Amino acid sequence: QVQLVESGGGLVQPGGSLRLSCAVSGFTYLDYYAIGWFRQAPGKEREGVSCIIKSDGRTYYADSVKGRFTMSRDNAKSTVFLQMDSLKAEDTAVYYCATDLGYGGNWYNPNSYDYWGQGTQVTVSS
Repeated sequence: QVQLVESGGGLVQPGGSLRLSCAVSGFTYLDYYAIGWFRQAPGKEREGVSCIIKSDGRTYYADSVKGRFTMSRDNAKSTVFLQMDSLKAEDTAVYYCATDLGYGGNWYNPNSYDYWGQGTQVTVSS
């Protein structure tokens, strides 16, 4: 059974940092092509934040987080991370990780992803 478990969310002041983790398990006969981070604020659509390709570590970022967020991976532990620096109030959202099995689609499109975690709340507020 595939499971994705996010952790690391919380309350932080503007300008602060948080590091999210996503632990992936249960991939036995299948493998995933990429893992993405998404976020959803109240009343807004889910949006792609970042993505990392499993095979070569290529990363992609939304324009709104470029230069502030960094995605990395630990393949041995099947875990990916999202280092979030210089956080802004507009980064407040529930953050989700998801796996893309590689059937096609843009990295920032939630419909390209097949398995999702339960989400972790990030609140940026003074």
